[in-house]
Amino acid sequence: MTATDRALELAYAAARAASSRKAEEIIALDVSERLVLTDVFLIASGTNERQVGAIVDAVEEALHAHGVKALRREGVREGRWALLDYGDVVVHVQHAEDRVYYALERLWADCPVVELPADVRDGDGAPDKT
Repeated sequence: MTATDRALELAYAAARAASSRKAEEIIALDVSERLVLTDVFLIASGTNERQVGAIVDAVEEALHAHGVKALRREGVREGRWALLDYGDVVVHVQHAEDRVYYALERLWADCPVVELPADVRDGDGAPDKT
């Protein structure tokens, strides 16, 4: 079993939103084989608490435009590690220091990486002009 098309659509939208706020090291992992509760983990970093908050706000706004609201929000106020649970997708926005310490990518290393759209990989969050 792999991530659903809807989960991928939401992950791409969240990744673009995070990129638009200059999130670093954006990665999506297909965790559908390992977890029954979600299909994709999207992980992004901010360099400070304020940026983490801005990334969270952008992701929430983008996914709201896709008709979904977070089922659960954790850690948003602290700005160190925010978790936004959308059912099909769980978005982790971490302060860069916490990202290194907790190393979620290492914990979920056996899960396939989801290829993100070129505009996210290029780091500008804007639609590709080609």
